[in-house]
Amino acid sequence: MEKQKKKVLFSATVDSHILQFHLPYLQLFKEQGYEVHVATNGNEEIPYCDVKHVVSFERSPFKINNIKAIKQMKKIIEKEKFDIIHCHTPMGGVVTRIASIKSRKKYGTRVIYTAHGFHFFKGAPLINWLMFYPVEKWLSKYTDTLITINQEDYNLAKRKFKKCKNIEFVHGVGVDISKFKKKLTEEEKKEKRKELGISNEDIVFSYVAELNKNKNQILLINTIDDLRKKIPNTKLLLIGSGNLFDEYNKIVKEKKMENNVKLLGKRDDINELLSITDIYLASSKREGLPINIIEAIYKEIPIIATDNRGHKELIKISDNFYIANNKNEIIDKVFMNIENRKRTNDLLTKEKNNIQSYELKSVIEEMSIIYDKIKKPYKNYC
Repeated sequence: MEKQKKKVLFSATVDSHILQFHLPYLQLFKEQGYEVHVATNGNEEIPYCDVKHVVSFERSPFKINNIKAIKQMKKIIEKEKFDIIHCHTPMGGVVTRIASIKSRKKYGTRVIYTAHGFHFFKGAPLINWLMFYPVEKWLSKYTDTLITINQEDYNLAKRKFKKCKNIEFVHGVGVDISKFKKKLTEEEKKEKRKELGISNEDIVFSYVAELNKNKNQILLINTIDDLRKKIPNTKLLLIGSGNLFDEYNKIVKEKKMENNVKLLGKRDDINELLSITDIYLASSKREGLPINIIEAIYKEIPIIATDNRGHKELIKISDNFYIANNKNEIIDKVFMNIENRKRTNDLLTKEKNNIQSYELKSVIEEMSIIYDKIKKPYKNYC
């Protein structure tokens, strides 16, 4: 009788999460001979995926579709009898782990959950702790390996989730720095600026992020509104798409800031845009471990960012990382950076060496060790 091919399932709420962060790990399993399955609420084609399952995941925990998603996932898991399940995103993780409880006992399925930033953290709203913490604590019992991507989450999980057999820390999902190695010549920088309607004298700020409430781009728009009164030649590039694109565009027009703020949408020329950036801004309220910050460090750009655990995790690898909590503090740090520009430029080149642990190659090595460990059989399932 032919031996059944080993199977792995990756699950997440939406296709974009898998496409943005996890293709190298799908490829890893594919090269090891696994049949690779993906479960998301989407219909996009996923490279290295043998079987795609469309499941009614919803980002909001209040949506009834998540109950339907649990039933769908139970059927998929019962039918496929996966060797390994690796789930991602808050609701993708909740639904998948609930659905796989019986499979862990019955078939020895090993379940991994990567927390890309717990919604409960020091300083988080009480409602976050009331809603998300009890569920994560309960589900940790049914998680063979819980992966955290920042030290704060790792320490919390080690203290609070005693029933989880294995809690690991890895350096994020891995940043593919090969896309950022090309350096633009001064002439190419001038051409890129010209293409965007930016002069060589303009001071360019950038932020690469989905346009949503958590990323909080409104803080940057209001900051530039004040800053342009002191430095008229400021340009803010908001790079990314999202559900607040139209709202932000309307605000920019109402404030008559079209000359100072450019909403560029989703772009495939991030390397070029970062190459013409003078100061990188990051305004998010909550972060697990932000890839965009690591990319900015690699591109040797000074950074001004809000105070959250993901940003603070990366402060230690950059002497040119300024924390600011409101528009006045951001403006103060902008002037501080301009005054210290010579010192800043001398330090930035050295900081590339500090991000090696976060590079894709290094994180794949970390994950390979975790995957190899979880492939070893044991019998003590809950």
